[in-house]
Amino acid sequence: MVALALKQEAPLAGAALDIDDVSHHFDIDGKLLPVLDHVSLNAKPGEFVALLGPSGCGKSTLLRLVAGLEPPRSGSLTEDGRPIKGPHPSRVVVFQDPTLFPWRTVWKNVALGLEAQGIIKSQRPRVDAAIELVGLSGFANAYPHQLSGGMAQRVSLARALVNDPQILILDEPLGKLDSLTRLSMQTEIVSLWQRNGFTTLLVTHDVEEALFLAQRVIVFSDRPASIKADITVDTPYPRHRGDAYLAELRQQILGLLGLDATW
Repeated sequence: MVALALKQEAPLAGAALDIDDVSHHFDIDGKLLPVLDHVSLNAKPGEFVALLGPSGCGKSTLLRLVAGLEPPRSGSLTEDGRPIKGPHPSRVVVFQDPTLFPWRTVWKNVALGLEAQGIIKSQRPRVDAAIELVGLSGFANAYPHQLSGGMAQRVSLARALVNDPQILILDEPLGKLDSLTRLSMQTEIVSLWQRNGFTTLLVTHDVEEALFLAQRVIVFSDRPASIKADITVDTPYPRHRGDAYLAELRQQILGLLGLDATW
């Protein structure tokens, strides 16, 4: 297949991610609940990969393992060949809820990561740059209650980007936005990814969103999740939602999810 033409303005800054034979389970009241079943997956530096699958199948759990928030029960995860043993500023998560501190301004919410690293005094321009990057320069002194849902999620993205992540982990970041804001934010995420070159791992339940954003779409089975298909989205950016090729891929993915008869 022909490689995607990325209109990036900077060299790739992303890390290689390798997930090797990972299985995971939860211990609930003394009973084991299998969640991931021998998942192997890799992402090249700067690649955008979307994860699709039934609700509750284990996609978000896999993101937690990539973020280093907990270790896998078996298998391994590496970033540029280094084992992922815990959280690190090079891997940043953006969740469905912006989780902003209501008593802190936009600027101070974005600065949290640099404050935690003890480098905020010398790195203040990075906060301003991140806020500008997501188009909120005029709202640096605003509080979360003064923002719309889309603006709050932009703050969440800025808070992630200020750390210059090598891997950006998106756990349904647009799931609670209205449809028009969601479409706008999808375009914005593509633009930020192309501009910064980080490796991106996205969980979404929206097939069209996955196809609009990602270079590859990984389709998971029901829990415990295993990979049913790894689909290359071989069309350049900017993409158009009415593209016949994307419609064909959408039908293929819906078939893998058992939903093709409803469309």
